[in-house]
Amino acid sequence: YDKFMEQMGINVMKRKLAEHDNLKITIEQDGNNFHLKESSTFRTKDIDFTLGVQFDYTLADGTEVSGTWELEGEKMNGKFTRKDNSKVLTTTRSIVGGDLVQTYNYDGVDAK
Repeated sequence: YDKFMEQMGINVMKRKLAEHDNLKITIEQDGNNFHLKESSTFRTKDIDFTLGVQFDYTLADGTEVSGTWELEGEKMNGKFTRKDNSKVLTTTRSIVGGDLVQTYNYDGVDAK
């Protein structure tokens, strides 16, 4: 995860803080509409989106992205483009053994 954050351009201080972050995500679904609440040591954020509809989002480190979520079977696949350099961040969310597992790929570096 540290290598992924480094590839994203997140400075070492923010990467060290992220190691101690205790992110909790609550997901509510109503058809194709989703409401997420992200709660962590550093911020709480509410996010509303509709599957397949582009929306803007700011990552915890301040990076601004724009993209979409799609539902493919039991997985949510996200594709987001950074506004500062047009590079693509992909992410997948799935439930594995009762836990939410999120994977990331940015510029050839994977994280889970």
